[in-house]
Amino acid sequence: MKPAKITLVDCTLRDGGYYNNWDFDAALIGRYLTAMSAVGVDVVEMGLRSLRRSGFKGACAYTTDEFLASLQLPAGLSVGVMVNASELVGAGTVSGALASLFPASSDSSPVDLVRIACHVHELEETLEASVWLRGRGYRVGFNLMQVADLEQAEIEALAKACAGYPVDVLYFADSLGSMEPQKTCEIVSWLRRHWQGEVGIHTHDNLRMALQNTLSAMDAGVTWVDATVTGMGRGPGNARTEELAIEVASAREATISIVPLMQVIKTDFRPMQERYGWGTNPYYYLAGRYGIHPTYIQEMLSDSRYSEEDVLAVIEHLRINGGKKFSFDALDTARHFFSESKCGTWKPSDVLQGREVLLLGTGPGVHRHRGAIECFIRRTKPVVIALNTQAEVDSTLIDFRVACHPVRLLADQQAHAHLPQPLITPWSALSGDLKASLVRKKVLDFGLQVEAGTFDFGERSCTLPTSLVVAYALAIAASGDATRVLLAGFDGYSADDPRTREMKDLLAQYQATTGARELLAVTPTRHELPTQSIYAM
Repeated sequence: MKPAKITLVDCTLRDGGYYNNWDFDAALIGRYLTAMSAVGVDVVEMGLRSLRRSGFKGACAYTTDEFLASLQLPAGLSVGVMVNASELVGAGTVSGALASLFPASSDSSPVDLVRIACHVHELEETLEASVWLRGRGYRVGFNLMQVADLEQAEIEALAKACAGYPVDVLYFADSLGSMEPQKTCEIVSWLRRHWQGEVGIHTHDNLRMALQNTLSAMDAGVTWVDATVTGMGRGPGNARTEELAIEVASAREATISIVPLMQVIKTDFRPMQERYGWGTNPYYYLAGRYGIHPTYIQEMLSDSRYSEEDVLAVIEHLRINGGKKFSFDALDTARHFFSESKCGTWKPSDVLQGREVLLLGTGPGVHRHRGAIECFIRRTKPVVIALNTQAEVDSTLIDFRVACHPVRLLADQQAHAHLPQPLITPWSALSGDLKASLVRKKVLDFGLQVEAGTFDFGERSCTLPTSLVVAYALAIAASGDATRVLLAGFDGYSADDPRTREMKDLLAQYQATTGARELLAVTPTRHELPTQSIYAM
């Protein structure tokens, strides 16, 4: 057998830029280029060419000829850039946008390859870009995104459309990380019905199959393959260059040196991975299985407001309602689960009217001051409500528990089943499976609807701006006409934690709403709340 003719593309600086705003240190780039040359990479995709100028982004977001000219580019290493088709479609004319992005022809530019990342609905309008780019001497690739769920006829139609244009390589991307080797090979065969040029693949590692899918594609005749150092890339990352380069070298029957790559991984990319956290995990795995865009997971994991329960609940919501296209609005909607009005059957006023409520949070303040809290409860007899399964205070002193997060409830179902206190929850809005798991539990059904910017306290239900359990508990106190709410274990977060702003806004909205109860923190707190020591109560 003849050695395989494979083009290995490393796109670390482009795909990895989604983590650091494409702001790579020049010295790192130098070490990276040396390693790419030594490991047998043919093309380095140095970044994007973009028309979008808002906010700060580093040099690899624009990858200008001037920037590239400042680098020591090893001989034999071709330079590529990527353009998002959405920018061309929205720019008025494709040729006008390209003229702005590529003012020089290829013989005057360090760039050799231009790849266009294209959703299916953008293909027809952007294919003319290949004519413009080839006319100026650039090699052209089209990367078809999110094709895994398309039918055979749809994929064949895409290939047929590309066949009429001067495209050098037609890529398909496993955008949602949901493909397996059999599907990979199937897509290659469908493309081949009408496309006789070179085929490439860009894989994601949600299911830990990025390398396996790439190798299967090579066996099926794919000749262009992508990878990134340590898999650095949006979401779960990609096939890893340090592994794929070895496989490509074997297929080529070539000798490479992997030492410079391993050194740059140790000095540069591993510390970045520890900081930014790319790579697959169970959340990305589920997203791949359910065809959910990985950016949903990436955004949630980088935002401390999202607990493990939140992430899993959002994934379940998107599994049912669809999450193939990322949207911040959809993410916000998915985080809050009670969009429809559900009236409960229980009136908080039956037990809270005219009473003082002590709300037990989950912060360390409860543990540190447990003795004083328990003495206060025995002496003054407030109505004690604990969030979720809070267990620091003597259980016999707790009157009720409150919970409203479906995934948290599911995780805590066994604990709730054995805890003696009645559970206050939006029972009518819960799923049948969750209700079945709590069938023997005494439940008080207080309805909950989530509506942005709104607090409203009804007799048997409330409307809140968020489904956070603390908001639900405060609404119960307001609806029940309690005299005031004492807060223990609401320690707060650091100043730069997004949850600090979220809680600040939430508490301000609550206290500005007619019917809100007076709040008083009795253990240390960083929240902007009136405070009095539990030892002075």
